[in-house]
Amino acid sequence: MALQIDATIQYALGRNRAIPEQDKRIQSPYNTYLHVGLPPGPIACPGLKSLVAALDPAHVGYLYYVADSSGHNHYATTYQEFLQLKAKYVG
Repeated sequence: MALQIDATIQYALGRNRAIPEQDKRIQSPYNTYLHVGLPPGPIACPGLKSLVAALDPAHVGYLYYVADSSGHNHYATTYQEFLQLKAKYVG
């Protein structure tokens, strides 16, 4: 499945802001809306905790998350739950 992560598009475009629909169609190997799987390289410099978490990931049931305007993440296990969270926190 496509990851559909806005941060990879922000990286490809070189800017950090909300992603309009037309930007989700840019031709870039970092566009995780168009390309399945991980991008070809890192988009940030991870800290030690991130590296440790990648080596020993948490066993959770969720596949989706939405970040609210304060930067807090909300998690969902189904696409329908994700859409509800998106409507609540993103608008």
